[in-house]
Order: sequence, then structure tokens, then C-alpha cells
Amino acid sequence: MVFGWAMALAIALTALAAAFIGIGTLALLSPRRSVTAQGLFADAPSDTVLLFDGETLIDASPAARSMLAAAPLQGSAWQRLMSFLSVRFPQVEDRIASLAREGRFVMDSLPSESEGRLTLHAEWRGGLTRLSLSGPEDDGKFAMIDPMTQRAMAAELSMLRDITAKAPFPIWLENAEGTPVWSNLDYMLRAKSHFSEEESQGWPMPRLAPGPVLDGQRIQIDTGTDGTDWIEATVSTAPAGRIVFGLPITPLVQAETSLREFTQTLTKTFAHLPIGLAIFDRHRRLALFNPALLDLTTLPIDFLTSRPMLSDCLDRMRELRMIPEPKDYRQWRKRMAEIEEEASSGIYEEVWHLPGAQTYRVLGRPHPDGALALLFEDITTETTRTRRYRADVELGQSVLDSVGEAVAVFSAAGLLVMSNAAYAELWGHDPSGFVGADSSIVALAAHWREQTAPSKLWSQVETFVGTLGDRREWSATARRVDGRSLTCRFVPLPGGATMIAFRVSPARARRIAPEPKAPARRSA
Repeated sequence: MVFGWAMALAIALTALAAAFIGIGTLALLSPRRSVTAQGLFADAPSDTVLLFDGETLIDASPAARSMLAAAPLQGSAWQRLMSFLSVRFPQVEDRIASLAREGRFVMDSLPSESEGRLTLHAEWRGGLTRLSLSGPEDDGKFAMIDPMTQRAMAAELSMLRDITAKAPFPIWLENAEGTPVWSNLDYMLRAKSHFSEEESQGWPMPRLAPGPVLDGQRIQIDTGTDGTDWIEATVSTAPAGRIVFGLPITPLVQAETSLREFTQTLTKTFAHLPIGLAIFDRHRRLALFNPALLDLTTLPIDFLTSRPMLSDCLDRMRELRMIPEPKDYRQWRKRMAEIEEEASSGIYEEVWHLPGAQTYRVLGRPHPDGALALLFEDITTETTRTRRYRADVELGQSVLDSVGEAVAVFSAAGLLVMSNAAYAELWGHDPSGFVGADSSIVALAAHWREQTAPSKLWSQVETFVGTLGDRREWSATARRVDGRSLTCRFVPLPGGATMIAFRVSPARARRIAPEPKAPARRSA
């Protein structure tokens, strides 16, 4: 029995000893457990030291916690630390990512007048990342600053942060790779409207533009339901990278877009116009033209696209015989200079009779900002038609003058539009002297009434000429005060016009001495 208790006690002691040995062995095999808060700051009790397990903060010195609290980026401790280090230590994230393989490294920051040169010590301790940040002093501690200076620096820092936070446009700092490492509030608000909340507040910071931003580059930012914003980058170099100021230009871009669309609309409209259009800027260089100008002036397209001067265009047109041939070249050059002056004041309008039997109407019109527009219209057909019409009218007048009857034609409005020489001779006056209301049927009937015996005929004539609708030809007889008898015919014409023909009785006409002839009436 005693032996059994002894065996049981021995087994229990053996198990207890094995447990202690296992615990000790585990402690020896797990270096991470050996890192304590005292060991973290033992070699640098007043330094800026942080201890991370991956991206999770395990512990930090008071100076390090103050540094993280002052970081402008909102996020985890790792993200705020990276935002602080990335500005001062280029490629620090890549170095920390390889820390497990290297074991430890030391990096110096970029030179800064405000902070001096900082030194980053990174160590891999038992699976934990230990980061230590120190100043340039030999003892590894930041220089001591007197309280008044520190208070002034803190007040200035607070003021600068307030200014950048309230700036109505985005400001951000990029490293050499073009990655944003710092930004103001407006940048984050724009990023928040473009990216998800996690992306806009995470690390690395979201980009508003792909790649490094160039000076003068325009950046389009999609604002979701609000539409699109545009900013123009102004880049300034800094020791930590490049500072980018994004000036809002959305109204400018919208105005340029509207102007471009309006110009395209005008261009399409001008392209279908049969009138040649040439617009010269304030320096009299060709700025815009339409296809009709090519057809009317026969100027080569390569010549027009080279934006020639107005004088060069006129000289080239003269070579192509698209300008009236001058008798005196010097006088012609002087006249071309006058064209520019007259067109600038909006009074230039001239008809060009070209050597090739073509006729152009050329108009010059001033445009805003000192520009000048010349319009070329081919009026050859119109001119030919007008000339033919005039020839037909003259021919008709000649035929009418050869008729023995005195003829007067009235329009539907009762106005005299045509008469012949026999009419002027019969009534002793030239109807071309009647102007406006004096050429009406009422005025002429009164004139006829004065030279004839009293009769109701002329009142009937006034009514007949002024009647619209169906009418029939009729005739009547009147007697002049000199005793001659007149046979009058009243003939309705198309369009409401009326022809009145007067014929003197032949027997009576032989006994009456002829009156002095009045000037021949050609047309009303």
C-alpha cells in the first residue's frame, strides 16, 4: 500500500516537473514574450519609440503618442505614423516591409530647416517591429527648446493648420513617386466624394490624379450626383517632395466647353453657307474660313490653313484673277488698304466685276476685339437676271411707245406703273413727275377731269380701277376742252392691274392743230 502511494506521488512530481520544463522551454522558444514595456524603453527612456505587431500598435512612448495625436491623417496608428514618416523618409514603407529579412536598419530623413535631420532606427525583435525616432544630437534625444519658443512654435503651427484646413481648394504634398503623403481638408472632402469612406481615410492616401501631377495640368474629379469638378494644378518644389495647389476652374472649363460647342455649331452652319466667309483677327491674320471661300476665291487649302495675312490673301486673289483688274497697281494697293479701314468701321460694301464674267458682292463687317469679317457672295446669276429684266422692261417700253394709243397701266393699288409716249403727248405732261400719292388713279383722274368736259366717267374709272375681283373690259367716250373726242378703253389685267387706252377720233384730230409734245414717258 505504501508502495502504491509512493508510485503515485512520484508520477505526480514527474508530471509537475515536465510542466515546468515545458513552460520554460516555451518561454525560451518565444522571444516575443520577452519584450516588455520596460525592455521597450530601457535603452531610450525619453526617445520617440513605437512597438508594432504587424500594423497593430502594442505600445509607444509618451513622445510617440503625442506625435501620433498631432498627425493630420485620420485612421489607425500605423496609417498616421506612415503619413508622418513618408514625408520625411522616402521609401520608408518598402524598408519596413523588408525588416524581417534585414533585422534592422537606420535611415536619415530629408534635410529640413524646421526639424533638422531626423534618424529612424528600425529593429525586428521577436516578431515585433520596434521603431525609434531621434534628433540629430549625439545622445539620440531631441534638442531642448525653451517654453516661450515652444509656445510660439505651437501657436504658429496651429495658425498654419487652420489656414490650410480652411483653404477653399485642395492642397497636397506628393513624394518623388507622385504618391500623396499629406493633404488639407478640401482634398479629403473631394476624395471622400469620389472614393469610398474606407479608401478616402486609409493609407496610402487616395489619388485625385494618376501619377505625378504636372504644373498646369487639369484634373477632372467626379463628384457623384453633383457632376464633375475641375482643378488646375500649380506645382511647387519642396524638400519633402512637391506641393500641389489645385485651383478650381470648373466655371472656366464649362465656359470653354460652351464656347467650343458654340464654335462647332457655327462652323457646321458656316460649312453649309453658299457665302464665302473669312474672319481675320486683330492682327489681320486669317482665323476662320468656310468651304465656300475655297470655291469662290479658288485659294488653295494649304494656303488658307497656314493662316495668311489679309494683304497676302488679296495679293494671291489678284494673281488668280479673283479681284477686279486694276489699271493702276499702286492705286489698287491703296484701295486695298482702304478696304481694311472701311471694313473695320462697318461701311465697306462693294460689287466686284471679275475678268471671268463673274460678279461678287463683298461685304466687310467689324467683329469684337478688333477682328474683321469679309463675306464674298456670288451674285452673277442675280446680276444677269436683273440685267435681263431691265432689258425686257426696256423692250416692253419700246413696244408700248410704238403703239398709237395713249396707254396708262395701274397696279391693283391704283398707282400708275407704266405709260407710253402717246399718253404724255395726249395729256401734255410727263407722268414720271408724279411721286407717291400724286401717281394714284385719284390724282390722275382729277388731271383728266380738268382737261375734259364735265362727266361722271372719271368717277366710274376710279371705282373700276379700285375694284377687286372679276371685271370686264368696257369702253366710253369723253370730250376734251379743245373739242376733240376721246375713245377710252378700260381693260382688266392679271393681278388686279388695269390698262386704260385713249384714242383721239381721226376726223376731229385733223381739224385741231397739234399741241406741243411733252417729254416721252418711259416708265413710272
